[in-house]
Order: sequence, then structure tokens, then C-alpha cells
Amino acid sequence: MRREETGIVIETSENKAKVKASRHGDCENCGVCPGDNAMVVDVQNPIDAKIGQRVAFEIQEANMLLAAFVVYILPLLALMVGAISGGILGNNLGQHVLAGQIGGGILFFAIAVVYMKRYDRAVKKNDQLLPVITKILN
Repeated sequence: MRREETGIVIETSENKAKVKASRHGDCENCGVCPGDNAMVVDVQNPIDAKIGQRVAFEIQEANMLLAAFVVYILPLLALMVGAISGGILGNNLGQHVLAGQIGGGILFFAIAVVYMKRYDRAVKKNDQLLPVITKILN
């Protein structure tokens, strides 16, 4: 499934562009991004839109869902798995269970953060995951 957004091209380079787009309802509810009412998005520019043109671009919903999972759910799952594993390991080694839970939770959370950083770099390098400009608006 794809979702269409609109914005204004503020920079172009080769087959990519930066588009200043208004935030949608999901962004307003979150409020994590800086800025008042706009965000800058890197997009593919197959139709050669120029700076200052108003354009429509499509974002794949599947990419947004995967990114949301990696950013929000994965660290929580890693923390839980780490705490459970650390507690079991601490109990089997005859150590304090709480110390094992805390240590395991911290370790697995740190691993999840490293994975998130690598995922972010991989997504930025993969042009196929970028939104695509579909048309130039009046």
C-alpha cells in the first residue's frame, strides 16, 4: 500500500531531491521531529522535478511499518528477552537474579541500538526504499 504526500522541492541532485512537506496526522501526534509544521524528506526524482515546484510523492506503507517496528518495538523486545535471559543465566550460575536481569536487559538493549544504527545506514543507502515523486502539481 502506498500513501501520497505533497511538498515543495528545495534541492535536487542527480535522480534524488529533498522535498519540504507538511507533517501528517501521525507526525503531529508523535512530535519527535524538530520544526514547527514541516519536515524535509529525501525522495527519488524520476520525473526531474525542479527546485520550487510543488510535487506529489508516494511513501510505501510497508517501509514505514518496518521502520516503526525497528525503532519502537525491537528495543522493547530486546530489553525483555535480555532481562529474561539474564535472570535465567544468573540463577543457573548461582548469582543474584536481579543483577543478571539488569545486565542482560542492558546488553540486549545496547545490541538493539547498534542494530538500529546499522538499519538506518542501510536504509539511507538503498534508493529503492526512498519515497518517489509521482507528479508535478500546479
